[in-house]
Amino acid sequence: MNVSRTFDLLDRYKELYVKDDALCFKQNGIWTKFSTRQYIEYSYNFCYGLYESGLRKGDKIISVSSNRPEWNFIDMGMSMIGVVHVPVFTSLSTTEYEYIIKESGAKMIIISDRKLHRILSPVLSDSSLPAGVFTFDDIPGAKSWLEIIDKGKNCTGMTKSEIEKVKKEITPDDIATLIYTSGTTGKPKGVMLCQRNLVSNFISAASVFNLKPSDKYLSILPLCHVGGRLGNYQTQYSGSSIYYAENMGTIAANMKEIKPDGFDAVPRVLEKFYEVIISKGKNLKGIKKVLFFWAVNLGQKYNPFGVNGLVYEIKHKIADKLVFSKWRQALGGNVRIVGCGGASLQARLERVFWAAGIKIINMYGLTETSPIITINRTEKGRVKLGSVGLPIEGVEVKIAGDGEILCKGPNVMPGYYNSPGLTESVFDSGGWFHTGDIGHIDEGGFLMVTDRKKEIFKLSNGKFIAPQVIENIFKESPLIDQIMVIGEHEKFASALISPNFKYFDDWKETKKVSFSSTEELIHLPEVLSVFSSEIIRLNKRLSSYEGISRFRLVKDVWSPETGELSPTLKLRRHYVQEKYKVFVEQIYIK
Repeated sequence: MNVSRTFDLLDRYKELYVKDDALCFKQNGIWTKFSTRQYIEYSYNFCYGLYESGLRKGDKIISVSSNRPEWNFIDMGMSMIGVVHVPVFTSLSTTEYEYIIKESGAKMIIISDRKLHRILSPVLSDSSLPAGVFTFDDIPGAKSWLEIIDKGKNCTGMTKSEIEKVKKEITPDDIATLIYTSGTTGKPKGVMLCQRNLVSNFISAASVFNLKPSDKYLSILPLCHVGGRLGNYQTQYSGSSIYYAENMGTIAANMKEIKPDGFDAVPRVLEKFYEVIISKGKNLKGIKKVLFFWAVNLGQKYNPFGVNGLVYEIKHKIADKLVFSKWRQALGGNVRIVGCGGASLQARLERVFWAAGIKIINMYGLTETSPIITINRTEKGRVKLGSVGLPIEGVEVKIAGDGEILCKGPNVMPGYYNSPGLTESVFDSGGWFHTGDIGHIDEGGFLMVTDRKKEIFKLSNGKFIAPQVIENIFKESPLIDQIMVIGEHEKFASALISPNFKYFDDWKETKKVSFSSTEELIHLPEVLSVFSSEIIRLNKRLSSYEGISRFRLVKDVWSPETGELSPTLKLRRHYVQEKYKVFVEQIYIK
């Protein structure tokens, strides 16, 4: 059946995918499942309740919620009457929440749980903000979203009739959502996405992932993140059951419980998976350890479709039987496909996961492009590991004279909310959207992304540094958790490094080194020496001017909660530069 608005998914469900576990999440230690019928009923009742409460097309509702089925109920309910959904990350500061609430002009706020309600309380106490605050969980003193559901259940036949008229008037060009980009600098930008943007992208993505109604998909990325939302919609389009991971710390346990066929991720999630797997390999003894790392090294050279030749394929079958099959079991045993985007993925990780029978579908895009611009497929000739793939259906890509990636298509936003000047600045006279990323298209048509245009900097000798390329090479080291390359207008490149502190946990035993804190650890001569040797080794893979000449270890683990990473796990470079300003000055003492 035809799907041209997000809420058309409900009719598609009703017609094609009647099931008991359409949407599932874990609550109080038990997986709670919502059927197709319940999904549709909750969505419609929420829609009716909103209409009876006076909400109309163009009004905005903010949701601050963890991943859970209720997010879908309110999302679909809003969409059916043209109310604009403004989903917001759960890890923002009070100031950021206040800015988005005021700037969007939202008439209602829906919060998922007690913890988030407590975080937002200082903002919600402002009398100038909307009075309509509701919560999913039962919280003393807070209005329950079920009040809106009950109002919908008891609505008049006239309301239901009116809703059907309103639904028919919703067009693909109507704004469906307003997404505030997490941003690595400055205030968030409100990206307006229309129904066509979202629908064209998730239908095209569904044809790539090719999920089946019998499949289970573990949703990891936040639904407020455009990538998580894309995965959510395209999985529903395919009729697969969606299970929402409890949190980042329970992913492995959730996988063992539900045995998913696929999941979504950002590179950082895959890096963590890989680190856990490698740490277990290090604990093996004798021949098992030797075979484990033989398989890993083999996997890092993997190319699909027998490109590496017969001898490699024979070795790969042995490695799969002895090692990689156990990786799949650790992820539940059924995982065959993983959607990955949002940041640069290390090619070696992509190869080793493919070698293990877990196909990482690497893609590229932005919030402004709904999000996919390019994506790797799984068919021969349509995938190139190390690239971000070919343009998704209906999207055109070209490279500007300065190397910037430009695109055009039904996925590209109408513009930024209340910012006509900013909107004008990212579109040229030909209607091409300027992504702000640098890259090139190879002879096979595959896009290679190298860095953010604004993040590339020049040394005092005139040489340009693309920090992401260098950082990805250094993050291959088991010693390094996070790294930021610095040196704009200086004579040489340097780095701030957040060590992989777990790597050093066994030093107290194996190296007979004593330390009581991360602060003490980063100043140990033995630790500084091993980092110096590692940097010298990795510098050999770079041009002389790109190598890291000096470095400074920091005692902090970088995360969204502490501010060094955005909610989508990207480096907030200006924040890091300012936080460690003294260290930077010490590195470049004149």
